[in-house]
Amino acid sequence: MSRATTPSTQPSTEHPHGKSRWWALATIALGVSLIIMDATIVNVALPVIIGDLDLTASQAEWMNAIYSLVFAALLLTVGHLGDLRGRRLLFAGGMVVFMLASVLAGSAQGALVLIGARLLQGVGASAILTTTLSTMNSIFRGRERGIAFAVYGATIGGMAAVGPLVGGWLATDVSWRWAFWLNIPFGLLVLAGIWRVVPETRDTGADSHFDLVGATLSAIGMGGAVFALIEGATYGWWRQPSGAVSPVPIVAAAAVVSTVLFFIREVRSRAAGRPTMIDVGLLGLPTLRYGLIAATVVAFGEFGLMFTLPLLLQGTLGYTALGAGWLLVSLAAGAFLISGATPQLTQAIWQRSVVRLGLILETVAVAGIALTLSLTISSWAIAGWLFVYGVGVGMATAQLSSVIMSEVPPAQGGQASGLQSTVRQLGSALGIAVLGTLLVTSLGSGLQERLDATGMPSAASQQIVEIVRGSAGAAIPALTADPRGAAAADLARAAMVDASRRTAAFAAAALALGVLATIALPKPHRPEDDPHLMPR
Repeated sequence: MSRATTPSTQPSTEHPHGKSRWWALATIALGVSLIIMDATIVNVALPVIIGDLDLTASQAEWMNAIYSLVFAALLLTVGHLGDLRGRRLLFAGGMVVFMLASVLAGSAQGALVLIGARLLQGVGASAILTTTLSTMNSIFRGRERGIAFAVYGATIGGMAAVGPLVGGWLATDVSWRWAFWLNIPFGLLVLAGIWRVVPETRDTGADSHFDLVGATLSAIGMGGAVFALIEGATYGWWRQPSGAVSPVPIVAAAAVVSTVLFFIREVRSRAAGRPTMIDVGLLGLPTLRYGLIAATVVAFGEFGLMFTLPLLLQGTLGYTALGAGWLLVSLAAGAFLISGATPQLTQAIWQRSVVRLGLILETVAVAGIALTLSLTISSWAIAGWLFVYGVGVGMATAQLSSVIMSEVPPAQGGQASGLQSTVRQLGSALGIAVLGTLLVTSLGSGLQERLDATGMPSAASQQIVEIVRGSAGAAIPALTADPRGAAAADLARAAMVDASRRTAAFAAAALALGVLATIALPKPHRPEDDPHLMPR
């Protein structure tokens, strides 16, 4: 065992009885909704925030990046703390930090305060995500677990799509500051729910010692990896545009070294019977090991697509921020609608099969976008593909989480949930970095070829390409408004569509790899067949 004291097989908890267990789930879903929506709501409102606070491009990038960076860096640490000190306590603490940071962000009058507030939001969000997943793993059993994880997955998939809609509406008709202040009243509801219906769970057999060195190594490793993936395209993978050495390879090397040292330390601590942040023996569980691989690949495709698609809708196809948000609601509708049927599906077929079917639907939908995308594609066609995609997300995301956690002892749920959330975060960062780079590179080369074919002077064509590529297509509407740039704008739109098709095809291929990864998942018990997972 990885502990100095043998951990109990069950967490210490006062389990909610009757309907209170479902009220606990509602509280968890609302808490997760806030942090997922906050990760996407700001993207649509970003141009307004830049104009209002006079942010530089670098400051705007850091406003978004710092949230994901801190979020990823602390996932393992807070999962470990939840196991030791109590997940309910950490859930409440994370929500308080998240709310205070939201007040600060919404009141910010400058870049420094706003970036600092987003950093604190990342701290709170990491505590909320890991503790909610491990709490669910502790309080739900049997067929109830399938229902609970279906709701959880639909919440994540749906809120990721609702965020842009809410952000577009607030930025357009109210104020971007309410994108942050909105967290306050709903956060108070979450705190009330935590106090009334969420049970306390922890690892009662764990040594109370907190591994500060391990926490530091994991934070550097995970945070550094996310920084490198997100900022590689900005600072350059080896050299900056100015010619100076890029910080990216240095940070990436530090991340690799820290991660290796972290796992060496964990293995040695486990062998010596000392407390560990992660029981490396958990990786011996096939459902956890192969499930993490599948989750990484799936997050790559899902989040990469969600990053690039709004750029196409607003920059090329002429949708407003609010209009793009409304289209993405079809994704949320698919995820929410299927959540009610997913538990019945898990009773009829193997849970692994539900995950695989969901990923197949995601793959088909993204491939459909790649094949049918054009300058004249209808809103209904886009909405239809996104709806199918949402159905797949609602089936796959929740049940994959359930499969990953199915063999994990409840007492070690915080470790497993932190590990799962970390690989998902790394997968999403990798998806954004790779698919974003592919989109921009394809856009630049495609536009250059089209401009060269018109006989435009090299200096003029290169200037247009740099403007369009540097803005990831966002500058195309401005070119359209200028009579001198109208012809170039038409070529830029065509190049953007082609680049988006390539990006969607790559995302579909990644999701197809996720389907293949599920083949390695062992066939689990149906919930009612597992004597250890009987409903309470």
